[in-house]
Amino acid sequence: MGDNRKLNIVDESGNLISEETRENIHKQGLLHREIHIWFYTPKGEIIFQHREKDKNTYPDLLDATVGGHVEIGSDYENAALQELEEETGIKAMKDNLAFIQTVRSETYDKATSMTNNVVRAIYAYRYDGNVEDLRVENGKAIGFEVWPFDKIFNIADEDRKRFIPAILEDEVLNIFRKIQKL
Repeated sequence: MGDNRKLNIVDESGNLISEETRENIHKQGLLHREIHIWFYTPKGEIIFQHREKDKNTYPDLLDATVGGHVEIGSDYENAALQELEEETGIKAMKDNLAFIQTVRSETYDKATSMTNNVVRAIYAYRYDGNVEDLRVENGKAIGFEVWPFDKIFNIADEDRKRFIPAILEDEVLNIFRKIQKL
């Protein structure tokens, strides 16, 4: 059974053009909106979410701390705040998020034959707490992992396979460099 919840389809500029089910969006590679929030620590670390083993895309891999779709009727900031609370248990204000940039991304998951074609707003959130205190969203994630920025920038080959492939591409590594300077 597929996901029949609907999302907005957008053009290259992010303008709303229609609606479609999430399932069809990913089967057909239709352009839609998402957010990512990267948690960073004052110790020079970044926190990754470990995706659930039965996720429909990139199961059991490390991903952005928080990620999600922009629902119909919402915008990037409100979607980010909603996903932040759902996926970590943290209720934040807009001022707590540092906007990094908007990116255009298209990735294909060979394991599921799904395409994620997005305009994504990227935010950073300074997290001063213990990773164990973050609430894991049931059915979406296994937990969270903390990695030093330097280890990500010089990642060992055996560690690469633990991440969604796009996470270790230059575009995302450059986002990490921006976050590291905050």
